[in-house]
Amino acid sequence: MKIVLLGYMASGKSSIGKRLSKKLSMRFLDLDDYIIEQEKMSISKIFELKGEVYFRLIEHKYLKEILAKDEGFILALGGGTPCYANNMEEINKGDTLSIYLQGSTATMIERLIRKKAKRPLIASLGDDKIPEFVAKHLFERRPFYEQAKTTIKIDDKTKKEIAEELEIFLY
Repeated sequence: MKIVLLGYMASGKSSIGKRLSKKLSMRFLDLDDYIIEQEKMSISKIFELKGEVYFRLIEHKYLKEILAKDEGFILALGGGTPCYANNMEEINKGDTLSIYLQGSTATMIERLIRKKAKRPLIASLGDDKIPEFVAKHLFERRPFYEQAKTTIKIDDKTKKEIAEELEIFLY
């Protein structure tokens, strides 16, 4: 089984993916970590030195590489991954299960303001600018996210509760 977790930044893709991989004894992969490993530099450094177009090209290449693997896994995508290069088409091919971890705009704003320092994309924004940034991003990305085969709502749930809900759903 191949499970792909997608959703906006701070929706819990990596932390929930790690929990789920332990419970299901499946390999966990994080696309951003995979890119960092392959390119030998951080995502923000890739953006800075080579630009977003280059990043989106290699992101697509590495996504296809991972999806082509024979063994099962749980893969956490970057927040923007579903929105470029027909990535959702690639993800939804075959028996891969794509799951959208859907948080409301309010939930995502609250989480991002709390964890702003760890997010290069918004670290330089004032807290007052984050709501508009998030709302605009979610509006643009939602049509891609909604192509996932399944949606799990994450509002007012702990990571543990979401992982348990996914585990029940999968079995």
